[in-house]
Amino acid sequence: MFSRAAIFALFYLSGIAGLIYQTLWLRRLSVVFGVTVYAASTVLAAFMAGLALGSALSGRVLRRGVSPLTAFGIAEVLIGVTGLLSPLMLDAAWVLYGAVHDLSPNSLTVLTVARLVCSFAILVLPTTMMGMTLPLLTAACDELRRSRARAADTNVSLLYALNTFGAMTGTLLTGYFLIPGLGIRNAFLLAASINVLVGVIALWMSWRVNRPAQPGRHGGVGASEQPVASGSRRTVPVRLLWTVVGLSGFASLGLEIVWFRLMLQFVVATTEAFTAMLTTVLLGIAAGGLIATAILRSKRDPLNALAVVQALTGVAVVVSMTLLLWTVQRGWNTMQLWMAVAVAILPSALCMGVGLPLALGIAARSAAPGDLARWIGALYSTNVAGAILGSLVTGFVLLTRLGAVNTLILLAALFLLSAVFVFWQVRGRLRWSAPAFGAVFALAAHDMADPFRVAIDRRYGNQLLEFWRDEGAQTAVSVRASQFQHVLYLDGLHQANDQLEMVRLHRAIGHLPMVLHGNPREVLVVGLGGGATPGAVSQYPGARVEVVELSDGVRRAAELFRHVNYDLLNQPNVTVRIDDGRNFLTFTDRKFDVITADIIQPGHAGAGHVYSREYFTLVRNALAEDGVVLQWIGHRPSIEYRLIMRTFLEVFPDATLWYDANFMVGTRRPLALRRDTVDRLRETQQTRGALNDVGLSGWPVLRSWYTGGPDEMRAFVGSGPVLTDDRPLVEYHHWLPKPEHQPPLDLSPLKGDVMRHVR
Repeated sequence: MFSRAAIFALFYLSGIAGLIYQTLWLRRLSVVFGVTVYAASTVLAAFMAGLALGSALSGRVLRRGVSPLTAFGIAEVLIGVTGLLSPLMLDAAWVLYGAVHDLSPNSLTVLTVARLVCSFAILVLPTTMMGMTLPLLTAACDELRRSRARAADTNVSLLYALNTFGAMTGTLLTGYFLIPGLGIRNAFLLAASINVLVGVIALWMSWRVNRPAQPGRHGGVGASEQPVASGSRRTVPVRLLWTVVGLSGFASLGLEIVWFRLMLQFVVATTEAFTAMLTTVLLGIAAGGLIATAILRSKRDPLNALAVVQALTGVAVVVSMTLLLWTVQRGWNTMQLWMAVAVAILPSALCMGVGLPLALGIAARSAAPGDLARWIGALYSTNVAGAILGSLVTGFVLLTRLGAVNTLILLAALFLLSAVFVFWQVRGRLRWSAPAFGAVFALAAHDMADPFRVAIDRRYGNQLLEFWRDEGAQTAVSVRASQFQHVLYLDGLHQANDQLEMVRLHRAIGHLPMVLHGNPREVLVVGLGGGATPGAVSQYPGARVEVVELSDGVRRAAELFRHVNYDLLNQPNVTVRIDDGRNFLTFTDRKFDVITADIIQPGHAGAGHVYSREYFTLVRNALAEDGVVLQWIGHRPSIEYRLIMRTFLEVFPDATLWYDANFMVGTRRPLALRRDTVDRLRETQQTRGALNDVGLSGWPVLRSWYTGGPDEMRAFVGSGPVLTDDRPLVEYHHWLPKPEHQPPLDLSPLKGDVMRHVR
């Protein structure tokens, strides 16, 4: 006979593999669909839909007489096999989504449906198998319980907790080690190997037992009255449990999206930050599962505990965020990554982690022998269905209509609402504590400070007065103004200002490729920022400028920088498209004479998608035969600098380096310059004025901007790794040596002679 410990160990390993897959799938699909919040919400909804389907189907599998442990083993092996096939499935999604995108490139509704269909088609089999695992192992433990007189309700809560601990382990492994260390494809292989190993062990254990499972009885969860706990005379409508777990699922996944938005005001948006936030959520949920186990083992009425826990969750959400804001305002050291997420997220996640296992435990006590998996599957699928809806509604509706703070309060209130439903069923004085919870919630929500203002005041000082802010679905955009400058912030981080030095740099990013080309007609600018780069490009009358910007809030904020961006948004030759830049390059069939981009910091989460070999290849494919592309690199730590340059050189072997080694320029063929190009462009009054703004008065100045050619660049970077979608090392900067441990960036070997390019 197998032991509970063996089953628990298998489910822990299964949880590790599950979160590895989820992280990898989200990252790979974001390349296909773009990194918009709409794409992320859609992919996550498709993932959860498979889990819900699997949970609902688990009872049917057992009613066919299959041993639960055998069914679990088969499910794990199937997860592993489909995991190995994931790269091929993702390539198929690319083709299918591309076809739909070509038919309706500007319809958010059509593209969202396409994302959902493609994601579901890829993820439906592995996630359905994942969704079956909790009910199946609960049934396996139920068989063991009936032979050893163990409690079914504690089995399900322990399984839930250990699987979530496994998920937390998988999150840490993937975020810190697997993607930067092994690469995405090898990480898929590792996860698949774990699943197959778990499946084979489960099948071996089932064979050792050599006892067929009893067919499950017909019936199950319905709208009828069922006992809440053994030995209790009270009855509770099972629809109450459905309501509680459904509302909890909706609010929980919605809160994860909102937390990630709000926390980016306090911590830098790196992959480490997202790993820390997800790890904290999973740690709280897993620890909450253990607390639920202790409650179910005690003599307390679990329904009373469920009422209190749901109310505490709603209160904890607003109180924790209020506490973080209070400490930040007073200068406490709570803007460090792990400290910030511990204060703002961990208490709420801990309470959330208690609620669902308690509800499942109540259901387990009510289930007839052999029918446990069906009960658990039905409730778990209800919770996941709520999560699907929460992901979509929060990402598409609530964030855009209400803003992050009001959405946080609304989702927290859903926990209070579910608590009210449960309080209505409990006995005695406990039900009268509901108004007290409501009062605390209202007080904390009413006194919550503005997180965006608090974070920026703490990070940059309060000498700037708030001038404008937009909380779009994609990012939080704010502009602040003083008598000295305007400053644009994206998610609390400085993006641009109207100081002369900053404006000159951004304008040069626009002017240099235009001058090097000499006669550009079709121009693409990836990223808008304050608009100085595309604004400079717009000053060439013969050029048609396409700007691709991820956030509509940034587009609106650019109006406040019209004094430095040449009133960009009102220029007749400029079109601003709200889209993901890489997504646009993937599906466009246009060819551009010039492609340039606003400054994007390589270390930010998702930035690896625009510094990889695959991205530069997309840029090259969209470039006209005589086209010119400019890529900002900046003076950064030497290893990171060489990684980016080596990658660029692999795609653009004839690249050149300019502007004190800050700009890399790529061409499809060796660069050919004419001495009279600057003078010819300056014949137009509008262009002449714009070139004067960056001091580009003629050939001598352009020559002074030159740093080196492809030979110097190749000698400088030497041999070594390049950045790829599979291993985006520049984004996982913790995998590289710390800047202080790297050799200093010595650019002196990069000096070359521009005359080799003159024709």
